[in-house]
Amino acid sequence: MGLLETITGPRDLDALSREQLTQLAAEIRTFLVSEVSRTGGHLGPNLGVIEMTLAIHRVFDSPKDAIVFDTGHQSYVHKLLTGRQDFTRLRERGGLAGYPQRSESPHDIVESSHASSSLSWADGISRAFEMTGQHDRHVVAVVGDGALTGGMTWEALNNISDDNTRKLIIVVNDNGRSYAPTIGGMARFLNTVRTRRSYRDLYLTSQKAFDRLGAPGRAVYRGVRGGMHGFLARFSNNEALYSNLDIKYLGPVDGHDEQAMEEALSQARNYGAPVIVHAITQKGKGYAPAVHDEADQFHAVGKINPSTGAAISTSTTPTWTGVFSDKLLQLAEADPRIVGITAAMLRPTGLHKFAERFPERVHDVGIAEQHAATSAAGLAFGGLHPVVAIYATFINRAFDQILMDIALHKAGVTFVLDRAGVTGPDGPSHHGIWDLSILQVVPGIHLAAPRDGTRLQEELSEAVAIDDAPTVIRFPKGNVSTDIPAIRRTADGVDVLREDDRRDVLIVTVGPMAQLGLDVAELLNSAGVGSTVVDPRWVVPVAHSIVDLADTHRLVITIEDGLRVGGIGTRIRQELRKAGVDTGVDELGLPDDFLQHATREQILEDAGLTAERIVRDILAQVSGTRIPVARPAEAAAERVQRG
Repeated sequence: MGLLETITGPRDLDALSREQLTQLAAEIRTFLVSEVSRTGGHLGPNLGVIEMTLAIHRVFDSPKDAIVFDTGHQSYVHKLLTGRQDFTRLRERGGLAGYPQRSESPHDIVESSHASSSLSWADGISRAFEMTGQHDRHVVAVVGDGALTGGMTWEALNNISDDNTRKLIIVVNDNGRSYAPTIGGMARFLNTVRTRRSYRDLYLTSQKAFDRLGAPGRAVYRGVRGGMHGFLARFSNNEALYSNLDIKYLGPVDGHDEQAMEEALSQARNYGAPVIVHAITQKGKGYAPAVHDEADQFHAVGKINPSTGAAISTSTTPTWTGVFSDKLLQLAEADPRIVGITAAMLRPTGLHKFAERFPERVHDVGIAEQHAATSAAGLAFGGLHPVVAIYATFINRAFDQILMDIALHKAGVTFVLDRAGVTGPDGPSHHGIWDLSILQVVPGIHLAAPRDGTRLQEELSEAVAIDDAPTVIRFPKGNVSTDIPAIRRTADGVDVLREDDRRDVLIVTVGPMAQLGLDVAELLNSAGVGSTVVDPRWVVPVAHSIVDLADTHRLVITIEDGLRVGGIGTRIRQELRKAGVDTGVDELGLPDDFLQHATREQILEDAGLTAERIVRDILAQVSGTRIPVARPAEAAAERVQRG
């Protein structure tokens, strides 16, 4: 039995010797590479925080002491040390979540995986402990250096410094990267600390001098190292960064030296006031394929060969991100006004090709979606057309800026929302299911949802041609759908995908739900119900041809992979009423709930978004009777499955 198997909780670490801690760290590295290579997940970040997490749990007493992880993608080691060592179904339904999750363990506190919020959480928790007399409880916030590019972090630091009596420790995990290399002035400052030769030389020379004295010398070195770190910090001017904030600074500390981390954290714990512990780490530590990966050091991987790090994938189908990336570069080559903006996710959002070809025209603003949006408004005012590429879940953070800085000023800015809809294994805070409900209330906005790669290219071209309003294009995670040709296009741009002779049901599909709409139509036809299937392409504003078609059908069904509440179906219902069309509308979409991690298919089935479930309900409605089972639909479904 290895050491890792004997760890059932953090206090099992207390009795381990230094040699055993080193062995445990090695076992955890081997475990992570082996397990995550089978399931996929955040490998590089967790390999980089093993010793740091061991030290945190040795010094602090979780869950009495609250440990908060910023974004949470570096919490796998924390899970292992708090009794969760079954990674066989990581990020699958019924298995461990990829981020902290309260239902899994009392050691998990913050479930949101959006960056730069941990210090605000820690500020609030520590204030609560102080106000309620829980003076023996500490709060530890683990924040990556990339999160320091987010404005919310600095708002929190400003407030933390306002009260210097709380037991709050901020551990800055400084690996020079967020998803990709960290950018901006803060990154450059920390990089000078990380790489300054004067610091390295003085640190290493001192260590060698004590080493020459043998075991007694090394003991003395460990004893004075904490004080020496303070001296080195002043020597490198790093403490000046935080002095105006009135927060004690310790470091830099080697984040892979467990003993050094323990000593620094112990000093911070005993200080009795807010302390920043600056740890230098390496993303992907101990796993050569991750360390040598220039793109993102295996930040998030699918299933890989653990020996080589090579992806295990047989798919040759282009991804939505790839199609966008290629088309944007083509458009940018033809139109010098187009510029790109990303929030610390250049490669994941597909802007890397644009940046390689035109580096001066792509701006990475760090984890700062609000700034990205308002900066884009300024770029538009200056005569350019910004394309802001971010994940759909993160557009929530920039709503006010889209509303007041872009839409109010009629700025021509295009937002491209990757990972829209149900994303699957990353869980509730990463599903991109809120954008349609949130954004369609913005006056003058244009929202597009392409059903396939060809339509994505078309709609991106149309979006960058609009210079007096915000435009949004959303698409899901993964490979593009097979192209679905239209049988005709209306004068106002709606694609008609199917038209039966009988006009019983109008099926309005949003983006990649087009194939589901066609499957529903096929089953309805087998049951003797005629239908028309349309893809609006631009779902907001609602095209007038949608209203006209609804007026000639008995029932309208809308299908979207966003929320039903305030979704596109709701908007269409309102437009019909405004036009005096009384055709009934049934809006199908996702519930207003936080959807847990599972496959996309499982989540859609739970929401009733399958052809069989939809047809059963439609047949009940067109017959005027609600029935539990529509046998004609089931028989038709069986015929389709048999081919």
